[in-house]
Amino acid sequence: MSAQIKLSIEGHIAVVTMSNPPANTWTKETLTQLRDMVADLNNNKDVYSLVITGEGEKFFSAGADLNLFASGDKGVAAEMSIIFGQAFEALSNFRGVSIAAINGYAMGGGLEVALACDLRIAEEQAQMALPEAKVGLLPCAGGTQNLAWLVGEGWAKRMILCGERLTAEKAHNIGLVEEVVAKGEAFDKAMALAKQVEEQSPTSVAACKSLIQHSRSGTMSSALPLERELFINLFDTQDQKEGVNAFLEKRKANWVNG
Repeated sequence: MSAQIKLSIEGHIAVVTMSNPPANTWTKETLTQLRDMVADLNNNKDVYSLVITGEGEKFFSAGADLNLFASGDKGVAAEMSIIFGQAFEALSNFRGVSIAAINGYAMGGGLEVALACDLRIAEEQAQMALPEAKVGLLPCAGGTQNLAWLVGEGWAKRMILCGERLTAEKAHNIGLVEEVVAKGEAFDKAMALAKQVEEQSPTSVAACKSLIQHSRSGTMSSALPLERELFINLFDTQDQKEGVNAFLEKRKANWVNG
């Protein structure tokens, strides 16, 4: 594993740390590794959630290194846009719960990786922006879509078209992040949320997440029969029987993620 992206497993939680000082920027190598890492985690039945954060006190991530695009090479642009998309779409489709612990500046692709997560916890000093248009580019890793989905078209346009940078408080007010915590506390809060996930059946979580995200591309009328279908399918799992019987027997459930 590259020293620029670190993975550790703490119980049922995968902890991913962006570690590319000074601004935890993404590279082709780290994006490829993130994509492949998520695929491996999807196959690890002991992992129920994922927390991603940045190393250091100043940056969550500043996104891509603009030196990559200084030459104006379209081939480089195509290659990077593809791997950015693959990595962050893999993260968005992670079968468990993904939580971004935003411990500092989250800019460009650094905000897009947080947008690809299920939940976002920001420290009070954090600032967030998608400033690509300021340098003749655009957010190409899901930013235009995920941001508008979370905060609505108006605020997405303010941030992307007007280049508006948000404080953590403003980001919370418009629904970009779910909670703001004191400096240095985002990781601990994200881990606490991830621990809450362990109380849920991982097979139920995966089904519920797929249904919630279905609304991004489907309709409610198509989701409702799918909801019933997935409910019935849970009765093929050990976790369904374990969950109901643990409740009736007044004991903690022992999930097997299957």
